[in-house]
Amino acid sequence: MSTVSPVSHTKNTPNSGNVSIPQDFVEQSFAGVKTIVKQSNASITANKASGTVFVMLPAYNEAEGLPSLLMKIKAVFAANGRPYHVIVVDDASKDDTSEIAIQASGEMPVTLVQHQRNQNLPGALRTGLMKALEMAVPGDVITTMDGDDTHPPGCINNLLQKVSEGYDVVTASRYQPGSRVMGVPAFRVLMTWGARMLFQVVMPIPGVRDYTCGYRAYREEILRETMDHYGDEFVSEKGFSCMADVLLKMRKFKYVFGEVPLLLRYDQKQGVSKMAVGSTVWLTLKLLLKRRFGGY
Repeated sequence: MSTVSPVSHTKNTPNSGNVSIPQDFVEQSFAGVKTIVKQSNASITANKASGTVFVMLPAYNEAEGLPSLLMKIKAVFAANGRPYHVIVVDDASKDDTSEIAIQASGEMPVTLVQHQRNQNLPGALRTGLMKALEMAVPGDVITTMDGDDTHPPGCINNLLQKVSEGYDVVTASRYQPGSRVMGVPAFRVLMTWGARMLFQVVMPIPGVRDYTCGYRAYREEILRETMDHYGDEFVSEKGFSCMADVLLKMRKFKYVFGEVPLLLRYDQKQGVSKMAVGSTVWLTLKLLLKRRFGGY
C-alpha cells in the first residue's frame, strides 16, 4: 500500500489559486470546495464489490483523539469481517490531523480529503458524503460519526444490523432504552432534549427521536437518491443544525428510519468543544420554522 511520510506532506492554506500539491495527492472539487485528496489503494477493491462500509469522519484539529478512534474502527472491522473504507475530511486543521490519517493509511484503508480552507461542519459533511458516493456502489453502507473519539465504533455493528433488517437510515440515538450520555454538561443535555421535543412535535419522523446526533448509517442507494435530488443544497444549513436538516430533507421521501442505543463518551473528548451553544440553539430554531413552513 502506498504511503506518504508526514515529512513530505506540507500544509497549504492558500489565498490564491496557486496550490502546491503534495506527492500522491490529487486535486478535486466538491460543490465548489477545492480539496486535495490522498486516496488509499484499497479503494480499488472497494469499488469492485458491494457491501463495503464507508466510515466518514469530519475532523478539525482532532490530532489528539483521531489515532485512538482509527485503531478502534480497525478493530471493529477486523472482528466483524466486513470490507470497509474510512474517509477522513480534514477541514483545514492547524494540527497533525492530516498526518495521522496518512500514517493510518499504511495499516488500514483510509482516504484523506483535505480542505484548503476551513468550511466548518456543514462543508466537511458535504464533502465527505460526496466523496463516499464517488467511491461507493449499490449495496454499500455509508456511516458518519464524529472524529473526536466520543462515538464508540462498536456501535457500527448495531447500525449495520438495522440496515440489514431493511432500514434505510439508522441513527445512534441518545433517547433509546440502553443509551447513556457521559461527560456532557447539563445545559447541553437540556438543550438537546428540548430540540428533540420540538422536532418530534413540529416535524415528526417515524422512527426518529434523536434529530441532531451525527452518528448515522445510510444505505448507499437512498443517500445517492436524496443528494441527487437536492444537489449542493443537500447540506445547506450553517453550524451543527445541518445534521437535523439532513433528516428533514429525507423526511419527504418516506424512507424507513430507525435508531439504536448510543453510549456517548463525551468524557473521552480531547480538547475544547467546537459547538457555540447559543448560536446552535438559534440556528436550530430557525431551521425548524423554515422547514415547517417551507414545504418539507
